[in-house]
Amino acid sequence: MSVCNTALMEAGGDHDKALEILKSKGASVVAKKAGRTLGAGTILAYIHSTKNIGALVELDSESDFVSKSEDFVALAYDIAMHVSATDPESPAQLLEESFVKNPDMTIRQLIEGATQKFGERIELVRFVRYAVGK
Repeated sequence: MSVCNTALMEAGGDHDKALEILKSKGASVVAKKAGRTLGAGTILAYIHSTKNIGALVELDSESDFVSKSEDFVALAYDIAMHVSATDPESPAQLLEESFVKNPDMTIRQLIEGATQKFGERIELVRFVRYAVGK
């Protein structure tokens, strides 16, 4: 809350400018964590209700504490669901795609938001998508 108030004061009361300040600060937080070692993670599966499409995703973090949290597991599930829906060719392509549940943000922004929330480096390591007949 104090970070938001500080950004609002910095922006002279302009809400849009305050949001840009917060995004900028968030990006610098993510950049600072980029060199940290990943020592934990989760592998999560999503299977579509038709049982014809599914995906496995490996999402890593620095600690078991984070990787076993409900929010981290939900993030991995959402990314696996996204992979099932969009069939990206590579992790680089996946990171730049608009998130199917919120097209206003990319998968990269989703992961960066989680990095800020958990205070740890988070990385999408790999994924695989399966589809009947492919």
